[in-house]
Amino acid sequence: MFDTFRIEPNVELCELRAGQEVKFTGKLLVMRDAAHKRLIEVEKQTGTLPIILEGQIIFYAGPTFSNGKMVIGPTTSKRMDGFLEYTLSKGIIATIGKGVRTEEAIEAIKKYRAPYFVAPSGCAAYLSERIKDWRIAAFEDLGPEAIYEISVEDFPLIVLIDCNGNSL
Repeated sequence: MFDTFRIEPNVELCELRAGQEVKFTGKLLVMRDAAHKRLIEVEKQTGTLPIILEGQIIFYAGPTFSNGKMVIGPTTSKRMDGFLEYTLSKGIIATIGKGVRTEEAIEAIKKYRAPYFVAPSGCAAYLSERIKDWRIAAFEDLGPEAIYEISVEDFPLIVLIDCNGNSL
């Protein structure tokens, strides 16, 4: 049975335990490799970021579009592990993707108390039905690798690694 939760307050996320199934309602930032790299470059060049990361959840995914509708499924999180410490240090409160994380990532999850969720892979059509709205938040020139902000309702997730580093 799924529980429903919202991202606020952050302490709620740390009450969740590895293996727990939840449904999330709220906003997610959709990001992949190129967007992470660009964020770091922009901050180095300008000293600022083009979006607010504080209090946000990153969904590792690369959307496609059909008739104006976003179709989306999780991508492999391990590829983003080299960027995890950076994004968590900027205030990201959780990440969503698929697959396992490196030991380095698990240590960052514990340090910043930011759980890692997995979304069901191979279910892009179903997950897309949970998207209520979307917009490009930054780096439109990157196409599907741009940063998107999506609003989701009852988005199914499983806690793979909780705030204490316990893993399913």
